Amino acid sequence: MPELPPILLAGLIGLVSGLLLSFPPGPINLTILNEGARRGFRWAALIGLGATVMEVIYCFIAFTSLASFLTRGYVKLAMQLFGFVFMTFIGIKFLLAKSVEARPVALGTVTERIEARLEERLHPHSAFMTGLVRVMGNVGVLVFWIILAANFIARDWVTPDWPGKLACVGGVAVGAGLWYTGLGWVGSLGHGKLSAKTLLRMEHYSGACLLILALIHGGSILWELHQKGLLKS
Repeated sequence: MPELPPILLAGLIGLVSGLLLSFPPGPINLTILNEGARRGFRWAALIGLGATVMEVIYCFIAFTSLASFLTRGYVKLAMQLFGFVFMTFIGIKFLLAKSVEARPVALGTVTERIEARLEERLHPHSAFMTGLVRVMGNVGVLVFWIILAANFIARDWVTPDWPGKLACVGGVAVGAGLWYTGLGWVGSLGHGKLSAKTLLRMEHYSGACLLILALIHGGSILWELHQKGLLKS
């Protein structure tokens, strides 16, 4: 089977990860659904656009800052192991979620205080700014992207140059944008089309997918260690 060109692979990785991070229900998804039902598709789509822009900004910061420094020597291996642990942790968190009100990627009360201060200071009135500020206040999203970006580069899924990084960021924009736009359309069809129970089930499915990916990632790490002779059979 022929390998995908590096830029196409990076874009595909960005598309999948953009969908994966946007998919689990949380405050921004609930806002889009509720506002779509109340004010229509256009308003919900603009909230989704704001959320997508902030998602892309965080992703861009991750790829152009710490990620490149976390892929050298033993640091590269450490980041791969940390990525496995982090994906497992998030997967379990999604799988055991009891409510769709909680943020899928959060760092406890710290992020809640940050978001509250941002909303108080910026006081968003427009739909676009509502989506932007909601994602901006969740610093856990930035942490998630830093870990993912470091692992993508460490595993050579995204080349550590501008074309590769921008292709991945572009894929994230498309993935997140598609999800939020589709969610806004569903919300505009009428409140209750997606019940809280359905949304929670979606989060559980997302957690299961993350755990499967974590197991594949862990197996890949073990195989790489074995190939390098660092793991005896």
